[in-house]
Amino acid sequence: MPEPAWLSRILLDYMHAELIRNYGGSPGIRDANLIESALARPRNKWSYGEKDIAELAAAYGYGLARNHGYVDGNKRIAFMAMFVFLYQNGFFLDAPNSEVVSVMLEVTEGNLSEDALSEWIQSRIHPRH
Repeated sequence: MPEPAWLSRILLDYMHAELIRNYGGSPGIRDANLIESALARPRNKWSYGEKDIAELAAAYGYGLARNHGYVDGNKRIAFMAMFVFLYQNGFFLDAPNSEVVSVMLEVTEGNLSEDALSEWIQSRIHPRH
C-alpha cells in the first residue's frame, strides 16, 4: 500500500469550524498540542509498519475523540477526520447516523477501545467507485 494521504492541521481546523458553524457549539481550541498529538497517531503507526487503513483511520478518530483538543465538537471532528481520511484514500465509510453517534459516544466515554473502533470501521468501509 502506498503512503496514505494524511490529514493536515489546516484541513482539520477548517472542518471543525464548519461543523461548529453548521451544527452548533463553542468554537475554539482548548489545547493545540492535543490536536497535534491526535494528528500524529496514524503517521506514527504507519512509520512502525501499520498498513491497515481502518487501523489508521481509527487512530485519528480515537485520538481526537479522547484528547478533547477543541473546546466543543470533539466527537464530530473525530468522526469527520476518519470519514475524510478514508474517503481521500479511496474508501467510503457507510454507517447510519444513529450508529455513528453511539460509537463515538462509546469512544469518548472510554467504553470502546481503539482496536474495537478499528474493527467497527473495517466492518463499515468499502472501496469508492
